[in-house]
Amino acid sequence: MAMVGDSYEYYDRRFYDLTVPIADIELLYDGCRWAEGPVWFADHGALVWSDIPNQRLLRWIEGQGVSVFRARTEFVNGNTRDRQGRLVSCEHGGRRVIRLEPDGSITTIADRHDGKRLNSPNDVVVKSDGSVWFTDPDYGILSDYEGYKSPREQAGNYVFRVDPETGETRIVADDFVKPNGLCFDAEEKRLYVADSGRSHDPDGPHHIRVFDVGDDGTLTGGRVFCEVDPGVPDGFRLDIHGNLWTSCQNGVICFAPDGTALGKIRFPSMVSNLTFGGPRRNRLFVTATNAVYAVFVATTGIQRP
Repeated sequence: MAMVGDSYEYYDRRFYDLTVPIADIELLYDGCRWAEGPVWFADHGALVWSDIPNQRLLRWIEGQGVSVFRARTEFVNGNTRDRQGRLVSCEHGGRRVIRLEPDGSITTIADRHDGKRLNSPNDVVVKSDGSVWFTDPDYGILSDYEGYKSPREQAGNYVFRVDPETGETRIVADDFVKPNGLCFDAEEKRLYVADSGRSHDPDGPHHIRVFDVGDDGTLTGGRVFCEVDPGVPDGFRLDIHGNLWTSCQNGVICFAPDGTALGKIRFPSMVSNLTFGGPRRNRLFVTATNAVYAVFVATTGIQRP
């Protein structure tokens, strides 16, 4: 293992081509309780993320600093944008997936399955066909810190797909302990899903699985793509070369398309999630406990609205 300063660990020479070792980690903001769900708004040059316990979404713009984007958010966690540029979010408190409309109104995308309330939707992605895919572990109903302590109504912790035409919410994967972050590859032929079960069980899973995506919206396969250690995988993104960048306890680990761990960028506090942004999508924005950081890298993230 090679080290550059205190921030970079190199396990494989390929990681040198993906990082800028002289690029400092920049602190953008440190006034959160639990920062999560970063999403880049390229059309506004803005980063938006969740401060879950404080029930707010914050926005950072280069040269302008941080402001409140939305307040009283019902413990919103993961965020993404659909192909129309609308913000899609997971509410722990409301136990639903919502969409923020241009006029400021809220549309509920999913809040029940088989007539029963969801657990606490965690992370979400929108496919190019308009289907909405989200994970539904129980983190938001375990305590009053990230939601409201409540009994579960679903029999398990599932991965769901919402049909863009009918609005039907369907289980696409039912064998996770605590499904968490998820991401499509560039061709949308594969779906990667994290299982962070070790967060509440030292013997629980701490890996990311990969599925083949059928034209009918079904998933097959589900092999373990990589294991994350220390900690658990939470949020992650892919770059244009197919490398997967994921949160871990003390940083961001990069895995090659074949699952080989290439290296790590260390951060001062526990990392929860990340996204690529900036005008060239070569800036990694990282949410970590009470703070949000940024660092330039030598690759670019997959293009999204």
